[in-house]
Amino acid sequence: MELHQRIVSAPVDFGAIRSEFGLASAYPAEATAEARDAIDAFAGDRVDRTDIPFVTIDPPGALDLDQALHLERTPTGFTVHYAIADVGAVIIPDGALAEESGARGQTFYLPDSTVPLHPPVLAEGSASLLPGRTRPAALWTIELDEQAEPRSSSVVRALVRSRARLDYTGVQVDADAGRLHPSIAALPEFGTRRIEAGLARGAIGLRLPAQTIVRDARADGHWRLVVDPRTPADDWNEQVSLLTGMCAARIMLDGAARAEERVALLRTMPPPAESAIDSMRRTAHALGVTWSAEEAVGRMLARLDPNTPAALVLMSEATSLLRGASYTVVDGAAGEPLAPEALRHSGIGASYAHVTAPLRRLSDRFATEICLARCAGNEVPRWVRGGLTRTAEAMRRSDGVAGKLERACIDLTEATLLTQRVGAEFDAVVVREGNGNRPAEIFIADPPVLGPCVGEPPEGAAVRVRLTSADPRERKVTFEFPA
Repeated sequence: MELHQRIVSAPVDFGAIRSEFGLASAYPAEATAEARDAIDAFAGDRVDRTDIPFVTIDPPGALDLDQALHLERTPTGFTVHYAIADVGAVIIPDGALAEESGARGQTFYLPDSTVPLHPPVLAEGSASLLPGRTRPAALWTIELDEQAEPRSSSVVRALVRSRARLDYTGVQVDADAGRLHPSIAALPEFGTRRIEAGLARGAIGLRLPAQTIVRDARADGHWRLVVDPRTPADDWNEQVSLLTGMCAARIMLDGAARAEERVALLRTMPPPAESAIDSMRRTAHALGVTWSAEEAVGRMLARLDPNTPAALVLMSEATSLLRGASYTVVDGAAGEPLAPEALRHSGIGASYAHVTAPLRRLSDRFATEICLARCAGNEVPRWVRGGLTRTAEAMRRSDGVAGKLERACIDLTEATLLTQRVGAEFDAVVVREGNGNRPAEIFIADPPVLGPCVGEPPEGAAVRVRLTSADPRERKVTFEFPA
């Protein structure tokens, strides 16, 4: 099923959703003042690495730039320099800004606005790795072999200066034309090898159609749904953050001299139940997809054409394998050590930590401080160790809110776009069959909508369905498959 779309838009008001979730966009005055007056607490102790020609890769228009990259091909492999905004250096640990960001947990994104983790004067200004500005950063240096497997990693406080601000689409265009910026010329080779390394570890990646709400420039207040295209450049760039997060986890888990000194904040996910994998194997067999007993689920999914009905079905079902993601605190002084499986992220196939988006995610500031301390041979700051449990709780809570918020905005937009088309018929792919407790789930491409369908449409089939209801107030749509 090709994902070609007409441009369909409608007026959508997201204000009720913002109120429903209790999202306060205004920052307290005292915290805003701290952000405005923030100074670098380590100004005299940084390594000057403004000689490295960093570039940033972000969505167009983004100003909260967390990461800047320089990637070099060497005779023995690769060297990654990854500069991360040093938020921990400009926030007073017991100040009003730390208190407010701790309550928020992360930045929340709505189509028409942002509810930021930090005030824009900091996140989009003095702490952001904007091009042409010298900024304090936590600078990661990772040496890799020919297979792009890490041989060493470290992080230090440094001064950096980005040379160019790039976006994902432009990077892909440049890669296709063979004219990538010199600072990331090795990104395609690096990314390809890191993706293969992930599959070898048992990583599971999903390429489901990603619904995105975008403003219709032709009509004020109108919005439309599109399928956000995922390019190879997105995947390559993602591998830099994943690599850094895995190196961070290893530094935290292995960096303490004694067990009672071990401190970490990890992003974890339990292994999938065997019953879920067995169910996927039955589905694959029913759809005619060859899947040997020796082939890992991640490799099977990676070789599928994501535009086919079988891929949509299997990737939709594979979401059941990637459940239970959480934040796990490791504190050797607190008691018995956790089992190794409890320290891993099964979707990545390794231990992993969030450290690359501190402007938008609270956990990254704390995990980065642990890594900085370990690499410098210092004790983990008391405020970090004492705040890990609260931080993990804030991240779990805010992750739940973020997921529900995104779904609410998409559901409202779907229902609004379809309200004038009740009774119309659509081509669809059945991504999940129904049972006695729930209807089937279908995907239509025009506009891109994932919704429930009553009747008994066969899983994996391309079918014709009729829209029976679209209610923006309830944020619900329903389709019917004729008997």
